[in-house]
Formats: sequence, C-alpha cells, structure tokens
Amino acid sequence: MKKEMFFIKKLLPALMALAVVFCTAVPAFASSDKTAEERFSEIREKIVSRKVGKYGMVPIYPRDIKDGTYDITVDSNSAFFKVRKAQITVEDGRMTGSITIASTSYKYVYLGTKREAEKADSSSWVSPKIENGFTTFTFPIEALDSEIDCAAYSKARKRWYDRKILFVASSLPEDALKIDIPDYELIEDVLWNLMPEDMPLPDDGPGTEGAVAVPVSVELADGEYSIELDMAGGSGRASLSSPTLLTVKDGKAYARLLWSSAYYDYVVLDGQVFYNQTTDGGNSTFDIPITALDEPVTLIGDTTAMGDPLEIEYTLTFYADSVGDKGRIPQEAAKLVIVLAAAIIVIGGILNWFIKKRRAK
Repeated sequence: MKKEMFFIKKLLPALMALAVVFCTAVPAFASSDKTAEERFSEIREKIVSRKVGKYGMVPIYPRDIKDGTYDITVDSNSAFFKVRKAQITVEDGRMTGSITIASTSYKYVYLGTKREAEKADSSSWVSPKIENGFTTFTFPIEALDSEIDCAAYSKARKRWYDRKILFVASSLPEDALKIDIPDYELIEDVLWNLMPEDMPLPDDGPGTEGAVAVPVSVELADGEYSIELDMAGGSGRASLSSPTLLTVKDGKAYARLLWSSAYYDYVVLDGQVFYNQTTDGGNSTFDIPITALDEPVTLIGDTTAMGDPLEIEYTLTFYADSVGDKGRIPQEAAKLVIVLAAAIIVIGGILNWFIKKRRAK
C-alpha cells in the first residue's frame, strides 16, 4: 500500500508538471514566427499562369469543321482551372464548347477579362452544371486554336480571376476537319533550331523547361532528421519555419519548406518549379532538394498575398552542423505534446479508478 501511495503522490504530480511544461512552452515556440497572414481563415485563390497554344497558330472556324459533336482537348493557362474533359458541337456554321473542371469552386465564367466581367450585366455570365463534384460550363466559341479570355468567378473569394483557354484543333478526330492544319510542334522545333544561341527567350511561365535541381550528397543514413536554415530577402513579412524537416533518400538531402503564409503557390529552385503541397488552406509547404550546404542558394517564391501573383527572390542557407533529431521540429514536438497529454489522461484515469477502489474497501 505504501508503494502504491508513493506512486500516486510522487509520480503523478511529476507527469502532470511535465505535461504543463510541454503544453505551454512548445506551442509558444512553434508559433513564434507567425504573422497576421496565418490567421486568415481562407486562402486566396492561387494562380499559376503560362501561355496557351503554340507559336503561329491559325484560328480554325466552324466553316472548317464538319457538323457534329466531338471530344476535344482544351489548354488552360492555370493549373487551378485545369480542364479535365471538353466537347465542341458544330451546327449550321455555329460552334459551342463545353469544358469540365474537377472542382465546384467557380460559380460563373465570362467570355472576356475579369474587368469586363465585373462591368457586364449578370445575364451574360455563364452558369454551370454541377454533378458529382465536377463543374461544366457551356458557351459559344468563335474558333479553335485561338486564345480565349475566360474569366472565372470564385465562390469562396467572391471575385473574378483572369483565365485563358484554347480549344486544340489537332485533338479532333481526323475526319472532323475539312482542311489540313499545320504541324505546330514541327514549326516550333524548326524555329528553335534556327534561333541564335545568344537570343533572349520569352518568359513563358515559371521555371525553365526540363530544369532539375540536384540535391547534395550527405553522409547520413536514409531517414528523417531536422536542419536549421536562414532566409534572406523579400519584405520580411513572410518567414520559413526553422528547424525544418530534412529527409535523406539514397544519400541525397531534401528539405521541407513551411512558410508562415498560405499565399505561396510555387517556388523555383535552379530553374525547377515546385508547387504548393498544402491542399486544406493551411500554410504553404514545399519539399525541395537541398542543392548546397553552408552557402546561400537562390529561391524564387510566387505569392498572391497582394492579389496578383508576385515573384520574390530569396536566399536560403542550410547549416550542416545543425542536423539533429526530427523531434526538434516544432510541428513534431507538438505531436509529442498530444501523445504525452493523452498518456497522462489515461494514467490519471487509471489512478483515479485505483484510488476509488481502495477507498471502497
């Protein structure tokens, strides 16, 4: 009985004190670098823009297409307005198109820019058909292989966003067209080969096609660790969590970037683009290779915090001598608190039952 009372009087208070230390210190440490942006309940719409179509494309009009309904590929300039399937219907010199996206986040589309949509009468806004989580918009189109302004209205943000789409004529069945269309892939290849080596290239979206950021080799066993990093550049309003997760795979080093902001949609490292992995509206997260240790590397981050996308250049430095246990990461420590608190609750319940049982005797 004396041993049991010693356990109750000495061990339980110690466990409770330990829980208080963890539950108060760790969350405060984990949130020490937060900004006001993190408290926003909704994430702004993310936009990753690029050009649509191929160089030199010539519009294909209804008169060049046989009457009928055809499946067709639609190119979109936004990764967040990706067209999963599409059809066109041609009849009596007129053409309509239907586009389906795997989202219900858009309430309307408008054939024009967002500024035109804001000024237009709502009767000209195109309402969708929604089924099983997919949204389909149907509207008249003038031509294939021609860039179309298609503003989209976000339900969550209650605002219009500029989008560009293009119905690709070469994706139609061979017998659907009355005319032959050029091989635009071949045209681009020829132009590329004729281009002078020192000729500046146009900006065609984030990153460099085919670029790969190469991770450094480290003398660590494959697994998960923590590593400290510093970030410089930008306005100072956004920051990266440190220490952060270090993953070693096949002897190569990779880091997880956790921003103090939910508005970063992509980052560019050595020309390679990495897109935000957070899908629930939380802070932006990216898994990237560590291309150098103990020396600064350049990272470009694209943020929509101010509405329109803005690319900002940062420098990151990862410190080799700071590598440690994964448990140092604030998010991992918070998980430990939860586990510890749950264990204490269970132990406390058992002890309470034990005491009551003893007293009943």
